[in-house]
Amino acid sequence: MSTTPPPPATPPAYSGAPAPVAKTNTLAIVALVLGIVVPLGGIIVGHIALAQIKRTGEAGRGLALAGTIIGYVLTIGYILLIVLSIVAGLALSAGYSSYNY
Repeated sequence: MSTTPPPPATPPAYSGAPAPVAKTNTLAIVALVLGIVVPLGGIIVGHIALAQIKRTGEAGRGLALAGTIIGYVLTIGYILLIVLSIVAGLALSAGYSSYNY
């Protein structure tokens, strides 16, 4: 008794329609732009976008994360720049205070 192997499975017929693409969350795009232009806005909108993406399953998680991370990095950089400017200004002004004009 010989058994013949089953025929190979045939792939489904091509329908010509493209596969559905998940919609990108609009706030994720806004978060990325704001993260660069207005870092604090990027942080806030990025967290809102991440919550929406988690709830709805939309695409754009990477954009929201990038906007949030860039926002945090630039905000910390600006704070350090301000603090160092104040310290440098105080250090320079302390040197001039010993002179009597």
